[in-house]
Amino acid sequence: MNLLGKREPEIYGNRSFDDYFQELKSKLATIELEYYQSNIEGELVNKLQEVGFSFDGIIFNAGGYTHTSVAIADAVAAIETPVIEVHISNVYARHETIRHQSLMAKNCTGVVSGFGLFGYEMALTTFKLN
Repeated sequence: MNLLGKREPEIYGNRSFDDYFQELKSKLATIELEYYQSNIEGELVNKLQEVGFSFDGIIFNAGGYTHTSVAIADAVAAIETPVIEVHISNVYARHETIRHQSLMAKNCTGVVSGFGLFGYEMALTTFKLN
């Protein structure tokens, strides 16, 4: 996510997540939003455990860890806060078959994939309505 807007813009677009997040906060001003990004698996597990019993919902894009991290899948399973898995690209349309599997999806409320950055708003709207 820290390279969004720079890395493979033909897949992920050319906007930074920071810019998009500010827009999202303005658009959905009645929802208190926080954003956390790390490239380190253990830090993601720690954050899930930290907020997973107090937040109303977690929108989580684990990137490549989606397909490989048993630790993150276990952390999602262990917390009480509902989690929606989000992917900017349609992971099921990607050529690499490893991207077609998610270790954490079975522990999530739902999965949003392939709608670009709008997928985050879709997921947030789901929490807002419930």
